[in-house]
Amino acid sequence: MVHWAGPPPPVKAPEKITEVASKTTYDSAMVEQKTRPHAIERHRSCEVSQVVFSEVENRHQHQTLEPTKSPISGCSAPVESTTDTNAVHKNTVADAAWEALKKSMVHFRGQPIGTVAAIDKSQGALNYDQVFMRDFIPSALAFLMKGEPTIVKNFLLETARLQLREKMVDLFKLGQGVMPASFKVHHCNSKHKTESLLADFGETAIGRVAPVDSGLWWIILLRAYTIWTRDNSLAESPECQRAMRLILKLCLSEGFDTSPALLCADGCSMVDRRMGIYGYPIEIQALFFMALRCAITLLKENHNDDFVYQISKRIEALSYHLHTYYWLDFQRLNEIYRYKTEEYSETALNKFNVIPESIPDWIFDFMPSRGGYFIGNLSPARMDFRWFCLGNFIAILSSLASGEQAEAILDLVEERWEELIGEMPMKVCYPAMENQEWQIVTGCDPKNTRWSYHNGGSWPVLLWLLVAVSVKLGRPHIARRAVEATEKRLVKDEFPEYYDGKAGRYVGKQARKFQTWSVAGYLVAKMLLDDPSNLRAVSLADDGHARFPVLKRSNSFP
Repeated sequence: MVHWAGPPPPVKAPEKITEVASKTTYDSAMVEQKTRPHAIERHRSCEVSQVVFSEVENRHQHQTLEPTKSPISGCSAPVESTTDTNAVHKNTVADAAWEALKKSMVHFRGQPIGTVAAIDKSQGALNYDQVFMRDFIPSALAFLMKGEPTIVKNFLLETARLQLREKMVDLFKLGQGVMPASFKVHHCNSKHKTESLLADFGETAIGRVAPVDSGLWWIILLRAYTIWTRDNSLAESPECQRAMRLILKLCLSEGFDTSPALLCADGCSMVDRRMGIYGYPIEIQALFFMALRCAITLLKENHNDDFVYQISKRIEALSYHLHTYYWLDFQRLNEIYRYKTEEYSETALNKFNVIPESIPDWIFDFMPSRGGYFIGNLSPARMDFRWFCLGNFIAILSSLASGEQAEAILDLVEERWEELIGEMPMKVCYPAMENQEWQIVTGCDPKNTRWSYHNGGSWPVLLWLLVAVSVKLGRPHIARRAVEATEKRLVKDEFPEYYDGKAGRYVGKQARKFQTWSVAGYLVAKMLLDDPSNLRAVSLADDGHARFPVLKRSNSFP
């Protein structure tokens, strides 16, 4: 069962969550490399940046710290963490992260409005100097948990206004509800100090893909702001009510699709390059489910329409669809392995005509007897068995996953720790595509070579999601182990965007340094561990909307 008491009413702060202690302990040194027998001189890239962290180091240089417990709440410090050196190091990492986050802030007409994607000046900026919708989410959560909600409010209002602009890609007009992928402040006239916002709705993005996830994240962030500040006025404002309706009307529009899932193109989400996620990727479906549930609590019901009723019915249908066809565990895998094809009836078991011979070999070794997850994608004759981190963890936070499924997802993470987490949490997806598969699916993308970037790379920003689901399920030992692994390298490597390699040992070949969501993801993870009641901003309890299917075998199936 999920150890979570359920979300509070929107205007009332919940009681502090009691962290459930685990009897299991882990040696965090399991992911360390063995000590080499000879001394190796450190490369300069492994040293802490003097530009950003000099003030932090000076602050601690002459302090004498007494032995204390680990700064992680409720966690008895291991022997090596009780030393002055390690205590200073952990404080230095957090302080350095806050400094980096503050340096990334963007102001518009004198007010904070967001954070840039990265403040690395050593490489060409491309669009890393812009404020991204998805990148700002962990930054916004960090500011909320620190008691600084103004920047979040300004971000929500300004992006709602940007949504109303006409959106054109070549000669084609996009849907009115599309939210921008990113925006930047444009100084129109330096003499008169006039500023405007330039938004990118996909017309200048690599691959020219509109962001499906931006609007979904916007609704989720609006709910987090409302819960945290206990202020309903922003959500009830005409701007935010209109923005929500435009987003959801676009997502709920009727068409030829026979699935309640949201149809989208490759590159429309965090995996923003061609990676074979076109169709119905789990990341978008989980975000869609969570955004729908958040919207129900935020929308003011209009008696002249049945919009809220439509949302409720879609939640029910989407939950049923994902539980029926996306969930995979050992038993389900064995059923698919024995599928018959060419079934024609309403009770057909193999409704998507998946060919058992298409099951990849790696899944049989990867799937433990204890554990499970939502697969990456599903369409006619195609099941994408890859593990995608964001979709599965959002499924837990939104209560799309049942209590048993949520526990099974974390069971899988523990059983396959080396594959999914390794030395730097954590894999965006698993496994990586290689050779001809990589050539065909990615279009020979050199940035997405095996175990790099979106193709099996390790992303520090995903740490906050791992910690959030671990805290929600009362298994904080998983979160502590991951945070300890992160703290060993993140500040030394200057908060890179991603890591490469099967175990996440190497800083990504094209990774920007001081990537803001790597910084903010670490801070949110720390604050969730220090005070589990912070989880109320990003977690939803099961409200009974989920409908778990009862599968009936086809008459043609033995």
